Amino acid sequence: MLILVTGFEPFGGVAENPSQAIVEALAKRPSGERRADIVTEILPCELRAAGERIVALIRERRPDAVVSIGLAAGAAAIRLERHALNLNDALKPDNSGDLASGRPIDPDGPIGYWSTLPLDAMLAAVQARDVPALVTNHAGAYVCNHVFYTARHEIERMGCATPSGFIHVPLMTEQDAVVPPGGATLPLATMVEAVECCLDVLAERIAAQGRTGDRGGRAGARPSLRRS
Repeated sequence: MLILVTGFEPFGGVAENPSQAIVEALAKRPSGERRADIVTEILPCELRAAGERIVALIRERRPDAVVSIGLAAGAAAIRLERHALNLNDALKPDNSGDLASGRPIDPDGPIGYWSTLPLDAMLAAVQARDVPALVTNHAGAYVCNHVFYTARHEIERMGCATPSGFIHVPLMTEQDAVVPPGGATLPLATMVEAVECCLDVLAERIAAQGRTGDRGGRAGARPSLRRS
């Protein structure tokens, strides 16, 4: 079983991106300590380049699941995102200087996709570790959402049942950064623990589906969000 896990490089004047630190920490863990093999990648915080890279990784590695992680500087908890929107819209440019305003990711694509990760089970498992976590409705309209939508869109295009979704994390306690009003920090080790917990739940779900013969089929897949 192979799970693709991605993070992002720093952006927006924040010198360290916790998602990068989390992914790098996961990559260093011995494979015998987890329920699934993982392949990791740090994506550029650029709309076009990040979208192209996540598609290439899905095509090249054919993972059994895709989990992308990104920073939400104003968050106060681990956020499991429910929807990806077909929209690039930002107040600041990405790292390439691209400032997207009201631009669809794919003009011919659905207006959104549901996450296909087992969000409720992940949430319960993380909260059982006394880590603050919640499910939120969408991943914004910046590069995080772009990668979330693009990964789901590619998986749908391929006709696969590969689970895919997005996790937002807050700033790290260890970093020197200004926390926006309403936000909070979490220690890096706590966030690594939370993501590992989510990956374990996901691996168990994939294994269970394989035992019941559901793996690889379309049954049970959540639909895209279609235009009315």
